[in-house]
Amino acid sequence: MHAFDVLGDPVRRRILELLADGEQPSGRLAEAIRAEFGISQPAVSQHLKVLRESGFTSVRADGARRLYAVQPGPLEEVDAWVAQFRGFWAQRLDALGTELARGRRERSDRPERPKTQQPTRRTRPRRSAP
Repeated sequence: MHAFDVLGDPVRRRILELLADGEQPSGRLAEAIRAEFGISQPAVSQHLKVLRESGFTSVRADGARRLYAVQPGPLEEVDAWVAQFRGFWAQRLDALGTELARGRRERSDRPERPKTQQPTRRTRPRRSAP
């Protein structure tokens, strides 16, 4: 399966996001994915299998648990392919950064406006019961 076919599925992308923090037991992954996507445990297992067989993850046994971890190889291949397109947005991102800095600078150069006080609501005095 091609890397972008693997990453095209939101469930598999989310599993990789969860694994970005480090190794996770399959049970914890299944629980998180079931809660977020409302899919069954066997469906989560199928997504884990696709990730494993395509080289995006590895699994190791720890007693009865199966611990999954991200494997960087396929992600590095995706990054290398995307790198050829970075020039299209790098200049725009630099320009955006310049504009954001200019806006911050202009706001900090302005004199601070006095805060206006909110009008208070007038209430009628309570009448005492006769």
